[in-house]
Amino acid sequence: MNIDKTTGSSLIQSYQKQMQVTPVGKTRAIQKEDQLQISPQAKEMFKKNIEVDVERQEKINALKAQVQSGEYQVNSEKVADSFYQFWFDK
Repeated sequence: MNIDKTTGSSLIQSYQKQMQVTPVGKTRAIQKEDQLQISPQAKEMFKKNIEVDVERQEKINALKAQVQSGEYQVNSEKVADSFYQFWFDK
């Protein structure tokens, strides 16, 4: 039987060599900045949506004025019909 005798100093030296490795500076790839591109069709839809919002806001303001002055009357038949259509006619 042959036993290979390794010296303890060689193990220590190999460990010390590993510890002497200088750390490499952190190198990060340059990341591109996020960009947002809006198509002309989307821009046009946004413009139309703004126009609708203005009209809607005018209607809301008129309804608020009617409610505050006490002139607003609820049509119960119309409300009931809308509920019925929503739940049963789909």
